[in-house]
Amino acid sequence: MPKLVKLYIQQVLIGFGLSAVFTTILIYFNIANLQRLIFGSSDGLLGLFLIFFFNGLLFAGVQFAIRIMRMGYEDDDDDDDDDRGMPIYDTRLIPIRISAGRDGRQARSDRGGVNFPRA
Repeated sequence: MPKLVKLYIQQVLIGFGLSAVFTTILIYFNIANLQRLIFGSSDGLLGLFLIFFFNGLLFAGVQFAIRIMRMGYEDDDDDDDDDRGMPIYDTRLIPIRISAGRDGRQARSDRGGVNFPRA
């Protein structure tokens, strides 16, 4: 079996496990009176299954997405600098003076009604 399929099945099982814990907490603490609704209705077990199943789909998808996005981050540390991603200040950047028009107003451009200063 390919590694990606194994990874997907593992993350789906983790997601549905989290869904089981989440659904148990919802029922135990009687959130939104779910305990009475589920155990007091003839269709309560169907509702319980649907809560578990759809939360399982959600948690499994999020779990898999997080795992995939972290794959390159865990293994790849190719930068040797210790600046922790801080931007590098470029000393070549020099402020450019933008002058106003002759009558004191800023010059306008004919680009779709948006004002662009002229250099």
